[in-house]
Amino acid sequence: MKIDLFTHFVPPAFTAYLQGNELGRMASSRWQNIAPLVDLDAHFRVMDEFDDYVQIPSLANPAIEAYGSPEETPDVARRANDAMAELCAAYPERFPSFVASLPMNNPDAATAEAERAVRDLGAAGCLVYTNVLGAPLSESRFLPLFAKLAELDHPIWLHPIRGPEHPDYRTEEQSKHELWFTFGWPYETAVAMGRLVYSGLFDRFPGIKLITHHLGGLVPYLEGKISMGFRQAGEGDLKTNPVAVEAGLKRPVAEYFRMFYGDTAVNGIGKALDCGLEFFGADHCVFASDAPFDPSGGAHLIRESMRLIDALEPDTREKIYRGNALALIPSLKTV
Repeated sequence: MKIDLFTHFVPPAFTAYLQGNELGRMASSRWQNIAPLVDLDAHFRVMDEFDDYVQIPSLANPAIEAYGSPEETPDVARRANDAMAELCAAYPERFPSFVASLPMNNPDAATAEAERAVRDLGAAGCLVYTNVLGAPLSESRFLPLFAKLAELDHPIWLHPIRGPEHPDYRTEEQSKHELWFTFGWPYETAVAMGRLVYSGLFDRFPGIKLITHHLGGLVPYLEGKISMGFRQAGEGDLKTNPVAVEAGLKRPVAEYFRMFYGDTAVNGIGKALDCGLEFFGADHCVFASDAPFDPSGGAHLIRESMRLIDALEPDTREKIYRGNALALIPSLKTV
């Protein structure tokens, strides 16, 4: 069985609910351009092209916290998660579980919703974005959420988010040529990972599980930069990073980055998968396609991800397709 851990679908019930929200109406209008994102029959036609294949769906952008005030978004998250749970209950052979969404602009409500989604709805874990309306995940107000998911022993999916309002240069007002997406998203992922590492998250919760989209963004390619800091050249030595010492980290910095998991959504680029596999190791890589975000409604991304994984050694292939997902998500033991 091949378990696609990072794929997207918006249940019709949630789309209907969002018609009462200005941003929701705008988002759902864009979603209609990608039929498999919102239309179940179209989604199933793509899935049917592949044998022994299931998905753990999550919502598409925008993040829940973008839909309203801290008082409003908890209800948005509940509606989204209830709709996802109903979808999985109706089609368990296709969607054995789902990734819950959280109202991150209300950390207390997000923590409570994470517990409800996992314990009551059977969610595989929870989705967070690389920043919360511009704020870093390393802020202390989000620590109880990470503590709760560590306690629940269910993973956190980390999805990049960044828009054209982030200019490429200070002299400009907006990013151009979709560079906010092409290069901004891998950067966002790497920075979020770094902030969580330097916050001491893995020292507090060494068993915490975080799945990074697109194989950790820039991280696997920049191991040398991670291991040798800027100040280290003048103030440290080959084994001592002053910034890591000041942060109180107990291990070499790169070891913490290897504690994340990376997914295989690398647009079918074999060298990218090779680099990520070498960095994270086969035990920390999982199958993901990022479907349906390609012109074929996701079929191309799924096929290309499988092509790369099928070329790997059998033991590695089994871990990525299924074994690591079962180890990450206790409720998937029967898949």
